[in-house]
Amino acid sequence: MALFKRKTVGKPGEWFFNVETGAVEEGPQSPGKNRMGPYASREEAERALLTARERTSEWENDPRWRDRSRGSES
Repeated sequence: MALFKRKTVGKPGEWFFNVETGAVEEGPQSPGKNRMGPYASREEAERALLTARERTSEWENDPRWRDRSRGSES
C-alpha cells in the first residue's frame, strides 16, 4: 500500500477516453493505464478508438514500416 498517493492533475479543457469503461472524462479522472488522451474536445475523445484504429491501419500499410524479415520490402 502506498503511503502517499499523488493525484494526477490535468489542464482545464482536456478530455480523455477511458478504455475500461468506455466513458469520456473531463480531466484525468482514471488511472493512466485506462485512459487515452488528452484530447482538445469531447468529440475528439469520443472518437479515440476510431482514431487509434485509423492510425494503426495507416502504420500497418506504410511501406517504410514493413517487416523486412518477412520479405515484404524490395
